[in-house]
Formats: sequence, structure tokens, C-alpha cells
Amino acid sequence: MLRRPSIGVNDNFFNIGGGLYLADRLFEAIAQECGRELPSSTIYHAPTIAELASLLEGTVLPQFSPFVELKAGGKQPSILIVHGLAGTVPFFDLAREMATDDHPVYGIQAKGLDGTEEPLDRVEDMAALYLRSIRKLQPHGPYLLIGYSFGGLVALEMADAMHEVGEKVALLALVDAYPDPHYLLSRQRLLLGVQRTISRISEIRSRSARDALAYIVRGLKHRLPIGQVADSAGLAPGTSQLSFEYTAERVKKKAYVALERYRPRSYRGRIKFVKSESDSYFPADPAAVWSKLATEFECETVPGGHLDMLTGDIKGLAGVLSRYVQEAFHRRQ
Repeated sequence: MLRRPSIGVNDNFFNIGGGLYLADRLFEAIAQECGRELPSSTIYHAPTIAELASLLEGTVLPQFSPFVELKAGGKQPSILIVHGLAGTVPFFDLAREMATDDHPVYGIQAKGLDGTEEPLDRVEDMAALYLRSIRKLQPHGPYLLIGYSFGGLVALEMADAMHEVGEKVALLALVDAYPDPHYLLSRQRLLLGVQRTISRISEIRSRSARDALAYIVRGLKHRLPIGQVADSAGLAPGTSQLSFEYTAERVKKKAYVALERYRPRSYRGRIKFVKSESDSYFPADPAAVWSKLATEFECETVPGGHLDMLTGDIKGLAGVLSRYVQEAFHRRQ
């Protein structure tokens, strides 16, 4: 799958070129060779040949934690990064680039990504689930929370709940995270609507007729009923319901419902906000959305668009988050 001359049994799949598409292909091959179908999300918890072999030797898969180790470390507290709409944790490259002073970095994956559990459709339920699980990873604060896109809302809800029980949140960083447009003020919704319309028209005009149609169809996917996930995603017949291709779309559908339902509450603390430079699908001024919902609000911009922050040159985002983490550690001393 990885087209490498050799792979050690303890080499991490994600550190040697692996990704979600290749993970689906890998588990298709495992099912054919070993006669056993495993969720593709297993790769998050068994990313080496040795760990996968151990799982295949067992008869029952263990109950996996929502926390996925992105970067090992020997110090506490941990740094936690919450998933986006699809529920996956594509943060391995980002974690490697971040300066964390031997503090481990964990991604939080969504319930339902394994294809066996039902995804959640309320931000409050997601936050409650992760908070119950976090006690095993780190029983008490201070906690460092980073939320990317939709995950920013989940991180916000987690931080608010932590404050209510007296736990300290040393860092709450939201990366291009916004509530559903229905939550915005009328003027903000109007400006955002015009902004998005202009961007979509420009995008459609730049494509061929066939690509333009595909672009429009993709934009309508999340508006279709939950029960039509497989059809709306355009999945090929026979696609495994345990594959990332299937489960991430299923999780995303429920996440859109959660996004529409969620109304952020006022946060009694500081929000650090990172805005992408070139994305026109979000409010131009994050402060207009968030400053009234936080005791303190700080915002800065990094190069790239919303997706480029994770798939392109991530050094800008990694540098900003590293500084936030260092400042949080410094305030503890």
C-alpha cells in the first residue's frame, strides 16, 4: 500500500505516508487475506504491523478510547485536538510540527467512526462523552484544548463544562470554528450569504460543465436526510460500512445536525482564535461572532484556506498553536 522497500513492524502507519484512503485499502486487503473485517478506524489505535497482528490474533476487538495518540510525550498535561465534521483526526502532521516540550498530543475522534456505534447529533452529548473518557487519560486539569472547525464548538462546550466543576482550562484555542449561520446576527448572516454566493459563483465559472455539476451536488449532500447517507455520498456498490469512506460521511451527516442545533453559551475565560487567510465561507471578522461570548478574545490569521491549514503548508498554524501552548505552560509556572 505504501510503496516502500521495507517497513519495520513497529513503524507507525501515519508517519510513513499512510492516510485514510490507504487505510481503507489496507483493511480491504486484511479482510481478503485474513478473512476478518475490521473497522478502518482500528488503524488509529493499532498503527503498526505488530499492533495490528496482535489484534488479529484476538477474537474480540477491545473497546477503543476516543483519544488517539498523535505524538508521544512523557509530561503532563496532554494537548487535546478535537475532530472536525467528519469525526476523523487528520492532525498527525500538525502534531509533529508543533513544539510541545515532550507533552503528548492526542486527537479526539467521533463516536460512530468505527461503523458499529451510532454517531451523536448534539454537541453537548459529544462533549459529555469525551469528558467522561478524559478522566482515564488525565484525571484533572489544567487542560489544553484545541478545536478545529466544528471541533471548536465541541472544545468550547468541554471547556465550559470543565469550568462548571472547578477544573482549570489552561488553553482553549479555536481554529476556524464558527457556529451555524442561524446563530449569527441578521447583518452578519447577510454579509456571510453575499460572501459565500460570490465565492460559489466564481468557483462554478472556473470549472468545466461536468466539474461544476459535481461541485453543486457535493454542496447539497449535507442537506439530504440522514437515511440517504450512502446514496448522497456517491459511494461505490459494495463499499464497506466499516470503511472511513462510509463512516466519515455518516458521522458528518449527524454533525451537521448538531451544528444547526448548537447555540454557544458565554464562556468565562480566554478564547484564542486562529483564522485562515483566504477562506470566504466564514465570517470575515471572527471577533464580531465570538468577542461577546468570551471574557477575553484574541484572534490572529495564518496563511492558506480552511482545508489548507491541515493539508498544505501547516507550519504557520503549527507555529501559532505552539506559541499558545508555550504561553499556557508559562502561566502555570
